[in-house]
Amino acid sequence: MPLARLGTRRSPLAMAQAEETRARLCAAHGWRLDQVEIVPVTASGDRIQDRPLAEIGGKALWTKELDAWLLEGEIDFAVHSLKDVETIRPETLAIAAILPREDVRDVLVGAASIHALPRGARVGTSAPRRAAQLLHARPDCTVVPFRGNVATRLAKLAADEADATLLAAAGLNRLGQAGVGHPLDADEWLPAPGQGAIAIECRSDDTRMQGLLGAINHGPSRAAVLAERALLAALGGNCHSPIAVLTRTDGDMLAMKVSLFSPDGAERIDGAARFAPSDMDGPGRLADELLARAAPSITVHFTGR
Repeated sequence: MPLARLGTRRSPLAMAQAEETRARLCAAHGWRLDQVEIVPVTASGDRIQDRPLAEIGGKALWTKELDAWLLEGEIDFAVHSLKDVETIRPETLAIAAILPREDVRDVLVGAASIHALPRGARVGTSAPRRAAQLLHARPDCTVVPFRGNVATRLAKLAADEADATLLAAAGLNRLGQAGVGHPLDADEWLPAPGQGAIAIECRSDDTRMQGLLGAINHGPSRAAVLAERALLAALGGNCHSPIAVLTRTDGDMLAMKVSLFSPDGAERIDGAARFAPSDMDGPGRLADELLARAAPSITVHFTGR
């Protein structure tokens, strides 16, 4: 009988994240690896890959099966890529731990840099943020819808469905493919909220599991990504909202840089702020300031509060 059951999606990256989580939890408590059972599920987002996520139900397609298993007691905790987790979560679930954040950068595969892309290049992505940033920097390029796991997207690129594509460095690193592509400077090409972070959820009323998972929580990573999620909530963003954000620890403060875009990349608004990790109103103040300055072509995608 396992001491705990860990739910995860079946994708190679999700399984790698589950293995990392299990290894950290077992090391923290002196357990054998076989004392934590990994329970995989095929998420709706993995089954439906021919349409953009925002058109078929948004980020809930990555979480709803695991949420149901948690609430039904089929699993004790679940692992997620935080950037794929909806901003507003059920009160019955709690983010009990954030693992140390990986590389937050995007990686460009197919060219050495955004500016080195051939004129008129076709770039494969289904992420509104990546599409808007690309079109802002290179309006001559064309966005080609790309969905699927890392191997699927690389195979589409090899099949000449696009000239280049963008992937998360964190995912490549966790899959042992750190040498693929060219990492983009995170200060110039801001990542997605929560990018590179692994979130571990359990039931809100499961104090035993929350205590066990607390042993592998990484405080600085948690502070940064929860600030980014607070920003997203204050903006009223959703899967259609092109938002890019970079949060770093600066002494005992958090330093946040944000860019909002219109989906076509034509409009962009930038902002920055420093605030204490405990100041969860800090991201909200920055959100209000950005929305006050942004063009209507941007704010229409950030008013879902």
